[in-house]
Amino acid sequence: MLLSRREARSIADRLLAGSKTDGCEIVLRGGREQNLRFANGGATTNRTAERLTLRIAAHAQERVGVVEIASFNEAAGLRALAKAEEIARALPHDPDYAPPLEPQRYARSNLYSEETAALSLDTLASCAGLAIEEARARDVAGFGQVACGASFVARATSAGLFCYERQSAIELSTTARNRTDAWSGWAGAKTIAAAGLDAAALARRACDKAAWLEEARDLEPGAWTVVFEPEATAELIYWLLGALDARAADEGRSYFSRKGGGARQGERLFDQKLTLRSDPKDLLAPQSAIGFEGAPHRKRAWIEKGRLVSLSFDRAYARKRGKTAVPPASSFRMEGGSVPIEEMIRATKRGLLVTRLWYTNMLDPRSLLLTGLTRDGNFLIENGRIVAPARNLRFNQSLATLFGHIEALGPTEPTWRALRDEGLSAAPPMLVSGVTFSSRSGGI
Repeated sequence: MLLSRREARSIADRLLAGSKTDGCEIVLRGGREQNLRFANGGATTNRTAERLTLRIAAHAQERVGVVEIASFNEAAGLRALAKAEEIARALPHDPDYAPPLEPQRYARSNLYSEETAALSLDTLASCAGLAIEEARARDVAGFGQVACGASFVARATSAGLFCYERQSAIELSTTARNRTDAWSGWAGAKTIAAAGLDAAALARRACDKAAWLEEARDLEPGAWTVVFEPEATAELIYWLLGALDARAADEGRSYFSRKGGGARQGERLFDQKLTLRSDPKDLLAPQSAIGFEGAPHRKRAWIEKGRLVSLSFDRAYARKRGKTAVPPASSFRMEGGSVPIEEMIRATKRGLLVTRLWYTNMLDPRSLLLTGLTRDGNFLIENGRIVAPARNLRFNQSLATLFGHIEALGPTEPTWRALRDEGLSAAPPMLVSGVTFSSRSGGI
């Protein structure tokens, strides 16, 4: 369900008027999504779904009770409010208490397109049709999903805050397998503007990767030179950004902890080619203007030419430290370079081209040790040429080491990887040496 600003404010005001405790926060979310799945030369299923949630947080003597329901009905909302107040009174004192947020100034984000919000199933069918035709032309099996939707979030507090924002997006994820079902390729992207999604080009990329007929090679684990495609780069950045937490750094639980206490802000910790930014007005990967707990997102550099610039502060910790709350990034752009991915391949004597990563998990936040698997398009490079598909490998790699030795970056482009919920990402292809693969994986 999509509410207008006026409708959302009306619901929030009526609930706030019924509050009987020290304070209250209301968060309304809703949205509508359509998706279409395709496989084996045709559409398989399509779905249209609406969602809505009403979250009420009642504050009573530095205790907070929370109730969430799937209804915007006023009577149901008032019952949820009464329950939240009952819960708040029964809880112990919260040492990380933060009072309801006061009015804030928010940027206007580039997250919404009327054209995208108005897309119909016909558009999704057209995108799927392009992917199906590309797979048929290349004699591979094509599978995937195309989806579009729009959503809103509204937040109001008894301290006078009200904010409202809309988002829209269209995305395509497509996998292709060769006719022996022995090898696969993948491509995907997510954009705000429908015109920015080139379904045919994405399908062509996946089919090109899948069309190899020779048997995939098993490679030896060890240190490899790797050309990461933008999707794989974005997956690595996802985990790096997630580690940029001020409290963890100050408490010695993070790679960003300074010996003797505090955080390593201002220090150069990575290769100077690494720059990470987030900005509600970014043209490739805009982020929401409304951040975690309602704190505003600003244009921000997180890492600038390898130097740690910013860490996120939740409202409670910012209050304790006398700082301004800095919400974690909900979208990001990694600044790229000018080296085409083809040139990176030509410059590699022996290495791997990695399409994307999955099952990634942080093993040790103090060293930024990440594990995961390659997926859907791993290729052996020898003497500057791709010579064969290669079966997947598991990696165990410190992101500090990986991002400390970037050899080359290509142009930044939108990727399919969402950072948080409905966030967006943009990343470049990246050439790195000495990436540690620990074991083989039999999958393709």
